[in-house]
Amino acid sequence: MQTYAYKATDPKGAITQGSIQAATRAAAMQQLDALGLTPIALNDPAELAGKTAADFAPKTNSRVSSADLERFTRELANLLTAGVSLSKALQIIVRESSRMGTTKQFRAIHDDVVGGMSLADAMARWPRTFSDVYVAMVHAGETGGFLDEVLNQIAELRNREQELVGRVKGALIYPVVLATVASGVMIFLLTFFIPRFTSIFADFGGQLPWLTRQIVALSNGLIQYGLMIIVGILLLIIGIQRTWKTDTGRRMIEKLILKIPGIGKVIAQLAMVRFCQMLGTLLAAGVPLVNSLKVARKAIGNQTLSDAVNYSIEQVQMGTALAASLKNCPTLFPQSVIEMISVAEESGRLDKELVRLSETYQKLLDRYLRTLVALMEPMMLLIMGAIVGIVVIGMLLPVFELQDLVQ
Repeated sequence: MQTYAYKATDPKGAITQGSIQAATRAAAMQQLDALGLTPIALNDPAELAGKTAADFAPKTNSRVSSADLERFTRELANLLTAGVSLSKALQIIVRESSRMGTTKQFRAIHDDVVGGMSLADAMARWPRTFSDVYVAMVHAGETGGFLDEVLNQIAELRNREQELVGRVKGALIYPVVLATVASGVMIFLLTFFIPRFTSIFADFGGQLPWLTRQIVALSNGLIQYGLMIIVGILLLIIGIQRTWKTDTGRRMIEKLILKIPGIGKVIAQLAMVRFCQMLGTLLAAGVPLVNSLKVARKAIGNQTLSDAVNYSIEQVQMGTALAASLKNCPTLFPQSVIEMISVAEESGRLDKELVRLSETYQKLLDRYLRTLVALMEPMMLLIMGAIVGIVVIGMLLPVFELQDLVQ
C-alpha cells in the first residue's frame, strides 16, 4: 500500500486536501470517486521523493496568455492524435514555445510528467493558467484513455466561450460609455455651471423656486463633500471586493445580481449555455454522467447557480434521470429545456442534444442582448436628457420670476 496526497473538490465545489492509502494510483482514484470527490491533483510521495513541498505548491507568479494556451492545447491534441507519446509531444511544444518566450510553464509541465506526475497534476500546479475545469477535463481524459479527444474539446470549448464572452462585453460597451458620459455631464453641471448661476441669484435676493433650491443644495453638497463621496465610493468598492472573496458574501452578491431585471436573465442563460456545452462535450468524450456533471458545474461561473446543480448531482447518483433532477433549478433550466433533455435521455442522444441546446440558446442570448442594448440606448439617452433638462429648467425658473426676485 502506498500513501497518495490528493487535492480534490467535494460535491459542493469546495476544495479539499488530504492523503489516502491505495495499492495503485488507479485504486486511489477509485477511492476518491467513491467518496464523491473530483481529483484535481494526486501525488505519490514515494515517486516524488527528493523534492520539497515548495516544488509542488501551486505556481501563481505568472500566467500564459489565452492565445498561447489555446495554441498549446491544440498542438498537444494534434500531436497525441498523430500517435506521438505525451512526453515527446510536450518536448516538441517546449522547443517550439521557446522561440516565442512562453516556455517556462510548458517546460515545468514537461519535467513533471517525465518525472512521473500525471498531466493533470502537472497543470494543477499553475492555477492561474489552467483552471479547475481545464484540469478536471484533462484528468477525465487521462483516466478514460481519450486525452487527445478531450484536449480538442477543451480547445473548441475555450474558443466558443471566448466568442460568447466577447459578444457580451461588446454589447455592454455602449451603455457603459453612455452612462459614464451622462455622469460626467452631471458632475460638470453641478460643480461648474450651477455655482455661477447661484452667485447671480444671490445678488437678486428673494426666495428661489423649490426646484432651484434643491439643485443648488445638491451642487453645494457635491462641492463640499465631493472628496468624501469619492473616498466612500472607493471604500464601497473595496468592501464589495473583499465580500466577493468569501463564499457567503459571493453568494449574497450573486443572488442580488440575479434579481436585477434583464441582467439576471443574461447571467442565468449564459450559465446554462456553459453548463450544457461542457456537459455535452464531456459525455461525447465518454466521461460518465456523474463525473461530467461535477466538472460541468464548475463551468457555470456562478456559485449560487452551481449550488442549485449540487442537488441534481445527488439525485443522479441515486438513480434519478437527469431531466427530473434538474427541475429544482427553474432559474437555470426553463421547463422547455428540461423537456428536451428528457426526450434526449430516452432516445440516447443526450450528448448531441446538450451541445445543440447550447448552440441554440447562445444564438437566443445574442439576440436578447442585442434587443436589451437597443432598448438601453434610448432609455439612457432619455434619462440623461431628462436629468439635464430638469437642471436647466431649475436654473431658468428664477429668470422667469425675475421681477419678483428683484427688490
